[in-house]
Amino acid sequence: MRIVALSLLLLASLALAGCESKAARIKKLQDQYNAEYPAYAKACLDPVAAGSSALLTGEKLTAEQIAALEAKKKERDARCKPEADRLAQFQREILTELQ
Repeated sequence: MRIVALSLLLLASLALAGCESKAARIKKLQDQYNAEYPAYAKACLDPVAAGSSALLTGEKLTAEQIAALEAKKKERDARCKPEADRLAQFQREILTELQ
């Protein structure tokens, strides 16, 4: 009887330690994501930084201005893709840990 009780206590302790460890991993991933996202959002998602604010206000643009915006978008997409992929990986890992 004592062996069974001690075994159950040991299993419960291990399960609790696993949950705490899982919670710590989730918090670490969320902290990393929260630390990196603001800079990414400002550099890659902000309409003013993206140069598209003129389009949002309804301002008429010339073909040259539109071409310049498209070139800027391609450059920004190439520059921001690694960081976007990294943030997406954080999100996938967090979701995996939550399951």
